[in-house]
Amino acid sequence: MFMNSTPPRRPIDYSRRDLVHSPLVVFYETTQACDLVCQHCRACAQTRSHPGELSTRESKLLLEQLSEFPKPPMVVLTGGDPLKRADIYDLVEYGTTCGLSVSITPSATPLVTRDALRRLRDLGLARVAVSLDGADVATHDAFRGVAGSFDRTLEILLTAESLGIPVQVNTTITPANFEQVDDMANLLAEQDIVLWSVFFLVPVGRGDGIDRLSAEQCEDVFSRLWHNAQRQPYMIKTTDAPHYRRFAIQNQIFKGSGDRVAVPPRGFSTLGVNDGKGVMFIGHTGFVYPSGFMPILCGVFPQQHVVDV
Repeated sequence: MFMNSTPPRRPIDYSRRDLVHSPLVVFYETTQACDLVCQHCRACAQTRSHPGELSTRESKLLLEQLSEFPKPPMVVLTGGDPLKRADIYDLVEYGTTCGLSVSITPSATPLVTRDALRRLRDLGLARVAVSLDGADVATHDAFRGVAGSFDRTLEILLTAESLGIPVQVNTTITPANFEQVDDMANLLAEQDIVLWSVFFLVPVGRGDGIDRLSAEQCEDVFSRLWHNAQRQPYMIKTTDAPHYRRFAIQNQIFKGSGDRVAVPPRGFSTLGVNDGKGVMFIGHTGFVYPSGFMPILCGVFPQQHVVDV
């Protein structure tokens, strides 16, 4: 199962052959500034921007270089909160001008206004991804560290949908919310989302202090996800849970008789995309990693061209 990708509006012609020369998805951590204090934050985000984060000029150069891959990747502008950058609209516009499919993962704060979302849509934004980490206010708000985050997330969902922006929901599964998977799945069925991306906690950053799922809890979540993948109107995929592939294979649907052909569930990826294999992560100061969860330094932009890295 692959990292949190955000497919563009046009179909992507991407195959195993492309893994050797082009990432499917690139995450650009535009900033580590954020007004939330999420328990699991990989970046240990702060309220203020790092003085060494890439400038507007450098960020545009980065987008130019990403468009030079043999198969230009999907680009996700993430953080921190990308809306904390004053130039985020310029970056979205420039990325789309370069021919890239650009998506964004804003934090559920007052910065995500209707006008902001409309402006991003008009500049060519391919998708917006928001986070929902509980089926109720208490669970989600405790995880995000700010009261009102649950209601704000649902408001952003409805606003984006009303503006015709494709919406993805990201959820981090922990011992605190794993029993709410079915309730969250049903809640999301009431929204017009295109994808539910379920993250299994990677203990980095502030997430290092959170309890991890036991083997039994993982199997319980897999079973719930499998069941919902068969019945929900949106697609479901896992992130940082390669062991779900094993569970899915064990539970493939068989049709017909005789040789019987195994039919993978909806949204089941066989590309084998993972950290450093179809995924690239560029940090706020230009450091390049296999992903945001695997801090192995591979290169430094702009000193090195990202395609070369």
